[in-house]
Amino acid sequence: MGQPPDPLRLISAWALTLLPAALGLAVLLWATGPAADPAPSPGPGLVDLGRRLFFDPNLSRNRTQSCATCHDPGAGFADPRGKGALAAVSLGDDGRSLGDRNAPTAGYAALTPGFHRTEEGKYVGGQFLDGREPDLAGQAGGPPLNPLEMGMPDKAAVVARLREDPGYVQAFEGLFGPGVWGDAEGAYRAMTQAIAAFEGTGFFAPFDSKYDRALRGEYRMTEQEELGQTLFFSTQFTNCHLCHQLHKVPGSPGETFSNYEHHNIGVPANTAVRALNGQPPGHLDLGLAGNPAVQAAADAQAQRGRFKTPTLRNVAVTGPYMHNGVFKDLRTLVLFYNQYNSKAPARRIDPETGAPWAPPEVPENLSLKELETGPALDDRRIDALVAFLKTLTDRRYEHLLTGPNAGKAG
Repeated sequence: MGQPPDPLRLISAWALTLLPAALGLAVLLWATGPAADPAPSPGPGLVDLGRRLFFDPNLSRNRTQSCATCHDPGAGFADPRGKGALAAVSLGDDGRSLGDRNAPTAGYAALTPGFHRTEEGKYVGGQFLDGREPDLAGQAGGPPLNPLEMGMPDKAAVVARLREDPGYVQAFEGLFGPGVWGDAEGAYRAMTQAIAAFEGTGFFAPFDSKYDRALRGEYRMTEQEELGQTLFFSTQFTNCHLCHQLHKVPGSPGETFSNYEHHNIGVPANTAVRALNGQPPGHLDLGLAGNPAVQAAADAQAQRGRFKTPTLRNVAVTGPYMHNGVFKDLRTLVLFYNQYNSKAPARRIDPETGAPWAPPEVPENLSLKELETGPALDDRRIDALVAFLKTLTDRRYEHLLTGPNAGKAG
């Protein structure tokens, strides 16, 4: 498939050219949590600082892991390191620890709305797969302190690492004032704001896939891709649009292919990962029900097993799939959804295991209304949907679509 482009070269070409002000401002304005301290506007200085921080392994306990380790710009901002079962989750800075969830792409993450509840009672948005952080700055502050990830003991230890670097000292004081080092909490928050500003640039959200180019008349879709697009947005033949369409009108510019709602779609447990990461037998990932903002809600039990609908941008190059990385192949992903609408014996089989689809890890609260909408799909339509999903790949990752492992992970 060829080697992915060098991330620093990509940054110099993209980071400050496409939509940095608009998307960076969205990062700072879409939060719905408590008001933060005033932050600098997301200009070049703040973005440059965030870029340095994003690639800095010194912010991890053993100085081996940065944000970019698990959100590699050369791999759709996902984690490309693992093979086999280890492709599903990320290895921590200590070289031993394994999480229980797949690292979602950081691409287009700045466009995720802040965590909130709609008038209809649906939980929407938030960062992480369970929406537990209201905004992108909050998400940026999580991994350095997670013992399974970057493993730093506390915020003060991270700030001490920052102060080791004279360049950071100068940049932080220039952007946030000389008193920024007065308390660890404030300095740590400044760090997360800078990372969020960088993640809000067009480097993370270029909107230049074949799909986007086709909307602008710069690319002509193949018959198969066009059929897949028609099926995807159809209100009659598929259920894709029910969760993976943000704008009311199909083909609207800036489509992120997620409405950011939280659903339980019946994903089975990843038993291969559980055999490696030490989770006890019978462990359940409760998803949204584990979100601190939801745990005390009267309907917390009804949120068990729900996870945020991910963007489908770059989905063909950011496998494995589902919140736990249980499926390797993009076509398997489509077949998994199709099982809810097909009674054919062949559709009851997981093609990756040759056995019947494993039962849901959390069998209650399934979003059956959405899952059972639409008719069963034949192979022609399944392949067309896969072809369309591949058109959602950013231009710089299109080289990853070629070769025998396209659409696969591990």
